[in-house]
Amino acid sequence: MKFINPKTDYAFKKIFGSDQSQDILISFLNAIVYQGETFITSLEIIDPYAPGRISGLKTTYFDVKALLNNGENVLIEMQALNVPAFGKRILYNTAEMYANQLKLREVYPELRAAIGVAVTDFIMFNEHSKVISQFTLKEDELLLNYQHSPLKLVFVELPKFNKTLEELTNVTDKWLYFLRKAPDLDVVPASMSIVPEIEKAFTIADRVNLSLEEIDDLEKREQFERERVGAIELGKAQGRTEGLTQGRTEGRTEGRIEGIQIGEQIGEQRGQINLIKRQLQRRLGELNQEIEDRLSMLSSEQLSALGEAIFDLSSLADLSNWLETNCPN
Repeated sequence: MKFINPKTDYAFKKIFGSDQSQDILISFLNAIVYQGETFITSLEIIDPYAPGRISGLKTTYFDVKALLNNGENVLIEMQALNVPAFGKRILYNTAEMYANQLKLREVYPELRAAIGVAVTDFIMFNEHSKVISQFTLKEDELLLNYQHSPLKLVFVELPKFNKTLEELTNVTDKWLYFLRKAPDLDVVPASMSIVPEIEKAFTIADRVNLSLEEIDDLEKREQFERERVGAIELGKAQGRTEGLTQGRTEGRTEGRIEGIQIGEQIGEQRGQINLIKRQLQRRLGELNQEIEDRLSMLSSEQLSALGEAIFDLSSLADLSNWLETNCPN
């Protein structure tokens, strides 16, 4: 058996956000957000991911969205690459989901809490070693929870999870192990298969059960992510060199440090732009000057969003529509 990597957005959506994934998502959220307690008994996956090609343009950053049985909304994002302002992005999307609940003539008491879950393949918080961190609104000194608890942010930092198969003690451990180790396994471990939802997740993740079209999509996205990491690291290295040179002209240590930091940021963005342009040319053909100029003006966050949407675009018209919708002048 060979399993797809759930740390890619494509695979994550297929496993946790497809039509048959409600029980998988319930088990996962109970394990990650509610420490294994059976808090969620049912949910509805909103705009579920359909196997095969994704139809339409992706206009949001999150990978899976669900409405829980108690009326609360949750969005989940699997993020493999540490991009600028990722933490702000999760907060913004969660707050937007909370604010957009009310329809015309509905009133504030009908609002329900919104939960943002970010699963990252990088470390966000160097201050502690906890794998799962949860944030809510609290009073500064007394640390009292805000009465209505409108927002909750949950961060799962996979690099901090280092338990072996023999050390897994609960369903939370097993879900974390699945996310980290599934691509390295040849069989479903017996200690994990006793959890029906995890066994089902392995079945969905088995490459044997994918169509040729799905495998082709998956491989293209994985290749893109590898190139993306390489392009960003190369851009950072070039930016560091340029920034150090600039800093030296100021003749101060602070100038060199600041120059390196600014150079890294500029280099990272430059690397993203160059990679995005290459990928778009491979997929859509030559880009006109107007589109190239617009791409050069995108922020790091907008470039990351376009990187996620590339495989949903099939023509230059789709690209233009995406830019108009997501990056208006």
